Formats: sequence, C-alpha cells, structure tokens
Amino acid sequence: MDQNRQFQPAVYIMANHKRGTLYIGVTSDLPRRAWEHREGVVAGFTKKHGCNRLVWFELHATMEYAITREKQLKGGSRAKKVSLIAALNPDWRDLFFEIGS
Repeated sequence: MDQNRQFQPAVYIMANHKRGTLYIGVTSDLPRRAWEHREGVVAGFTKKHGCNRLVWFELHATMEYAITREKQLKGGSRAKKVSLIAALNPDWRDLFFEIGS
C-alpha cells in the first residue's frame, strides 16, 4: 500500500457472492479498506459473513458527503442497493483490481 496516496472519500458495498450478503461502508482510502475486507484482517461483519468482494463504490468530494450517502444507502431497501450494483456492475465482479490499489 502506498503511504503517499491522496485520500478520497468513498462509499462502498462489499458482498460475499452475487446477490448475497451486503455490507455498506465509508472510507477515506478505498484501496486499503477493500484490501482489509478481502484479507479478513479486521474482525467484524464482513469477516464473519465472508463479504470480501467489492461490488460497488461511489467517490465523494468530502467525507461529510460520503457519510451522508452511506446513511442514505443503509436506510434504503435491499432492492435499491441491488439496483445500484446491477447498474454499475451487473455481473457482481470484484472491482478491487480496478480501483488502483
């Protein structure tokens, strides 16, 4: 991981498989955080449920905007979350290698 990387607020969704369990999070360093989920280095929901596939993300100008969006997504229905993923990533492929880790 590059220590000199610029921080970029992001909201993201991890899944364990296509149409499986979903986890929504917010971070200022998406490549690092997605790697942590993939490798299971932090105990918690994603490790317990095997949510190690980055299936959707959205970049934001500020952390405040990212947190607001995260809360909006968490409060929404599962169908809306699945629709977001399907629009960007219909095959639910792991986007980890596409984010410039």
